[in-house]
Amino acid sequence: MRATLRWAHSDLRAHRGEALFITLATAGIVVSLLLAAALFGYATNPWQRIFTQERGAHVWIHTAPGADARKLARLDGVESVAGPYPTESATVASRGTRAAVELRATPHLPSVGRPLLTAGRWLDAAEPGGVVLESRLARALLAEPGDTLTLPGTARVLTVEGIADSAEPGYSPGSQPGLVWALPSAVRAPNGQVTGVRLSDPAETDYAVQRAVTVLGADAVGEVSTWQQGRAAAQGENRLLGQVLGLFGLGALVAAALAVHGAIGTRIRGHLRDLSVLKAIGFTPGQVVRIFLLQHLAYAALGAVAAAALTEGLGSRVPGRLGDAVGVWQGLPGHTAALLAVPVGAVLFIGLTTGLAAWRAGRVSPVPVARPSAARGARLTGVARRALGLRLPAALVLGCHKAFAGRGRSLAGVARLTLPLLLIVVALSAWTTLDRFHGSPARMGLPAALTVRSDGGLTDSGVRSLLAADPRVADAYPGVELAALVPGQTGTIALRGVGTHARPYPCALAEGRTARGPDEAVAGQGLLDLMHVRVGDWVRLTVGSQQPQILHIVGRSIEPQNAGRVATTSLDTLRENDPALSPAFYELRLRPGADPRRVAAALTAAGGGHLDVHPVTNPADGLSPLRAVVTGLIAVLALIGLVELLTAIGGSVREGERDVLALRAIGMSPRQITAITVTATTCTALAAAVAATALGLPLARRLIDAQGDSSGIGAGIAQSPPPGLLLLLCAGAVLGAAALAALPAARAARRRLADTLSAVG
Repeated sequence: MRATLRWAHSDLRAHRGEALFITLATAGIVVSLLLAAALFGYATNPWQRIFTQERGAHVWIHTAPGADARKLARLDGVESVAGPYPTESATVASRGTRAAVELRATPHLPSVGRPLLTAGRWLDAAEPGGVVLESRLARALLAEPGDTLTLPGTARVLTVEGIADSAEPGYSPGSQPGLVWALPSAVRAPNGQVTGVRLSDPAETDYAVQRAVTVLGADAVGEVSTWQQGRAAAQGENRLLGQVLGLFGLGALVAAALAVHGAIGTRIRGHLRDLSVLKAIGFTPGQVVRIFLLQHLAYAALGAVAAAALTEGLGSRVPGRLGDAVGVWQGLPGHTAALLAVPVGAVLFIGLTTGLAAWRAGRVSPVPVARPSAARGARLTGVARRALGLRLPAALVLGCHKAFAGRGRSLAGVARLTLPLLLIVVALSAWTTLDRFHGSPARMGLPAALTVRSDGGLTDSGVRSLLAADPRVADAYPGVELAALVPGQTGTIALRGVGTHARPYPCALAEGRTARGPDEAVAGQGLLDLMHVRVGDWVRLTVGSQQPQILHIVGRSIEPQNAGRVATTSLDTLRENDPALSPAFYELRLRPGADPRRVAAALTAAGGGHLDVHPVTNPADGLSPLRAVVTGLIAVLALIGLVELLTAIGGSVREGERDVLALRAIGMSPRQITAITVTATTCTALAAAVAATALGLPLARRLIDAQGDSSGIGAGIAQSPPPGLLLLLCAGAVLGAAALAALPAARAARRRLADTLSAVG
């Protein structure tokens, strides 16, 4: 044991840099995986906890006021029913912020879908104007218990009595109204009703919706929302961040394990004589294997323990969503198990690859074997001989030949270096896609910057005149959005009529063409998946008591809203089916350089309080933590690439020691000999960078588009990094390899002849 420790200590002193990089890389990998576990827990468990505690309804059905929703309680598979509750669509304002809401007349605290109070108290009959706000709506309005809300255009005033969490989809400006629980006396103009249905088997949700629509009648059903939609809305971007961290963490773990495997293999080839001596003085093969295995397990364990301690102690203090996720995750039941399993799993995986490489050290013969006079593959190829015949620099030719002489070993070295560089290319692609959402939203399905709604205090012509008077507004597209039942009546989608035949709405298309003629529409990926149709098909949608709307899907749009379950046609097309339709909102496209917030403030002031103007929600706004995540992942991957480069340089220098005498004998100077090693390392890095770019770009596109498909946005959002950035990455890898190789290569080239002879012998 004492001799084993002395060997490990001497090896550590000789390879301090490599040990440090392996430890830091392991720490970064484990931190990434722990943060991914925290984000997954943060995305799923809070919603599940709320849904369980409030006995959430699996289906919420909005119907016309006269529908007999009591029939739902008699359906097979229905466990209990909440409501029906009369509802009123309204707009409330607080501290200069306006929000579209649904006032829900709730005479008493329900047993199904029971809101969980987080502040204040429940409704009291002594306060007929009191309301309870859903928590996301309260945050948007900056409202607290005791505050008052006004309904613009009316003299009505509501008092906030409490704030509550709910498992229903939360408030989202422009797409999902906020939920407000109120006494029946406060809901003065009900225009619908909502009923919650709790099922005995949640897996039968689609069938239950179909039965409910059949019983109530399609003309009575306005909108249907399910528990799956509420869960997806609650998970939001947190699950995506967790997937990104988990994917890159696992990829980095594989890259780190391969780098350690390559480092041990190179070290074994360079210390065959020392290993033979260890065997000769009594070391067993098992002890030799344990030397390498325990040494690298110690590096990995040190990094993993440091990562776990750092995440546990400081993770909740990170500002923003990551800190919140870690704080919530630390209170969840599976936190301790994940905190132990992730580091242990990472260490064991690195130990497995280490053991496979160290096993070769145990097979070294105890009798020192003289190294062959010529390495396998050292004979010059025809290409190298012709290059020398063309009087190309000998150092350049021999360096390139050296880099690719031993095909298997050279390809393995290139492959190990390619993996971290490939993951960096994928990370840069994710960064570029996120930037494109912010910088060019029109190309990512968000051509409009503002949405304008009137509370009825202005006529439609008055709204159009007001919008036309602002020189910063380039175009104003009138629109209306309806809830439509899909064939089979298992759910609702958003049917939007925006723009006219003369001035069509500029949808961002990923497939097909724009909707120009009557009955033509474009659809998001989520709708195509839900209805099992594709571009070119005809679809039949039911909107209330109107005649079925039959549309020809001529294109697939990039649709970031409503999980892609949106069909977009022109307002003229919808008016053919319902001539009484009038614009419910206007989508505004601004001129280049116009600030959406300033334009929104100016329009709100010009409308005299009768306009609700808010920016269009950009899904990339919630992914701002992804920038910090990508930066950290690139740093970890760079460390892994650095370990691999150091391994390649060390192996190249040691294998070149046997050639120093021959090169000096033919008249090459130490500078030329140094250039051979530097060129060999540079060629390896260049080949890895080119392979990483060639493989990483299509892989990144596939991964990002797959994520777009799963979220309903659809494929076609992936963006490749700028060529200049890729060129900078390749140049950085090549120049970094050359800089790292220069010093050890120069030292080896200037060694004394006696030292060189001892190394060769």
